[in-house]
Amino acid sequence: MQYPWISQVEKLLDSSPTVGGLLDLCEENYRLLMRLAPDLKRLRDNLASRRPGHLDLHLEILEQTPYTTMIRLTYFFPHGEGRQADPDAVLRVYHDARQIEVIRLEQHVLPVESSYHYPSLFNKWKINVFLSKWLRFCVDRGHRFEPLEQFLTKKHG
Repeated sequence: MQYPWISQVEKLLDSSPTVGGLLDLCEENYRLLMRLAPDLKRLRDNLASRRPGHLDLHLEILEQTPYTTMIRLTYFFPHGEGRQADPDAVLRVYHDARQIEVIRLEQHVLPVESSYHYPSLFNKWKINVFLSKWLRFCVDRGHRFEPLEQFLTKKHG
């Protein structure tokens, strides 16, 4: 699978990450996610954002607490007799700090395994750069998640 924004990601990965840069990137990822799911604190269960001509984007609420939300965000591709999630991200969203922590990210486009130079910071940088570009891609395609009652009000109200 090839994403159209992969060349932009590769350029960003050539730069040297800093802790401040990583925090800025985590804040940007939070802002992008809030564009996809502005009422994230009110969402429950599994949701799908459907856009004509694009894969459905799936969001699963794994945990809701007063200050954090843990989610799974993915696409599902037909694979054999089943389906394969790619990218497949588990994210913890800190609403008070307006940050996102990547708990797990599996994807087949960029290597995000450990590297000899700056293993911890560099890997977090790579993962968050990928997440940033993917979230931007989803926002640009018009994906959006809304609480079910809001959707029903718009459709039938």
